Amino acid sequence: METLSSKVVSTRQGRIAELARQSPQVGFTSLNHHIDLYWLYEAYLRTRKDGAVGVDGQTASDYEANLKANLQSLLDRAKSGTYRAPPVRRLHIPKGTGSDTRPIGIPTFEDKVLQRAVVMVLEAIYEQDFYDCSYGFRPGRSAHQALDALWQQTMQIGGGWILEVDIRKFFDTLDHACLRELLQRRVRDGVLLRLIGKWLNAGVLEDGAVTYPQAGSPQGGVISPVLSNVYLHYVLDDWFERDVKPRLQGRAFLIRYADDFVIGFACEEDARRVLDVLPKRFGKYGLAIHPEKTRLVPYRRPPKRPPDKGSTSNEPPGTFDLLGFTHYWGLSRSGNWVVKRKTARNRFTRALHVIAQWCRLNRHLPVAEQHQTLSQKLKGHFAYYGITGNAVSLSQFRQEVGRIWRKWLGRRKRGGPPSWERFAETMKRYQLPAAIAVHSVCRRQ
Repeated sequence: METLSSKVVSTRQGRIAELARQSPQVGFTSLNHHIDLYWLYEAYLRTRKDGAVGVDGQTASDYEANLKANLQSLLDRAKSGTYRAPPVRRLHIPKGTGSDTRPIGIPTFEDKVLQRAVVMVLEAIYEQDFYDCSYGFRPGRSAHQALDALWQQTMQIGGGWILEVDIRKFFDTLDHACLRELLQRRVRDGVLLRLIGKWLNAGVLEDGAVTYPQAGSPQGGVISPVLSNVYLHYVLDDWFERDVKPRLQGRAFLIRYADDFVIGFACEEDARRVLDVLPKRFGKYGLAIHPEKTRLVPYRRPPKRPPDKGSTSNEPPGTFDLLGFTHYWGLSRSGNWVVKRKTARNRFTRALHVIAQWCRLNRHLPVAEQHQTLSQKLKGHFAYYGITGNAVSLSQFRQEVGRIWRKWLGRRKRGGPPSWERFAETMKRYQLPAAIAVHSVCRRQ
């Protein structure tokens, strides 16, 4: 059934995508007939089985014990309108080393399967509408592709001016009425809209009490990423491409990953005009721009020769952060100014804090087990932050992990941490992974 379901779903998604491509202004009134037992089974296959459990405590293995009957029951309830979206279980995870946390909503496993089934329909439609500037939570797109596109765009216009924008609590303030209105431009199927409405209005279980927020879409839900992309597609991407760019004097570009984005401009006047109008545009759809975290960064390429004394161009270009990296101008090996990236300071500190916490809590484990886990954590860090030009940050991170490990190995018994000579012998036996640029340009060639 697995092979058959994949073929059936792929064929149907192709048909939906072709219709959406041919009729970009048409709203689909009949979509739910595509969701059948094959579709739900494919959705089940695409749903993570190792995620945290929801309010009902049901695991993936529990659901799989009577899979066919469970999927048939889910299909019948979804189509008849009797499906009730259970509350999501809310957890708070730290955003960094401070006290700020990010609320995460955990749906039940069955809810995840049904949400995945609806996402599979929505993606077939909206992937034909979304612009190339959008990279977050889209099939075949990644954060590293967004970083590459940003590098190419900034190099092409010589830096210019970068508008670094922060949307205040986007997932908590997403307006339900606006979202429904935007969705109905392309999706008018009553069954799908009713299900989405139930998920938006599902309660949140926290500290034993259920509340019903009037706005927002819980982070952690399967359908939340595509809903956020639809929302910002109309609020930002489409508006920028259709209304803003034709009115600008110079070149401009937008790079967005979910609710994180920057806008680059060749002309300062264009940048300031957009900065003035952006809060009004977002306010129209119930969103707010963070006034302190949103800023206009002078990011012009430095001159090849040092400027004369007293020149207004004496000030070095600024820097900005996106997707965990600080973007700045630096000299290449050939002596040319190029855009470089390094691990953002807050991400660097946060990652080390997580390592230190783990070492503290697991210092009783055998050294071999500690080495295995630390190696996995380092490889995971390098898999994301290992890009061309970030070698210094990667090496520093590896050194700091070694220092932290030595510290907590010394807490296993009296006498303090081992000497560096003794620890060097330990490191020879249990070597930490080398700081490798996994996403190096040279490796791609």
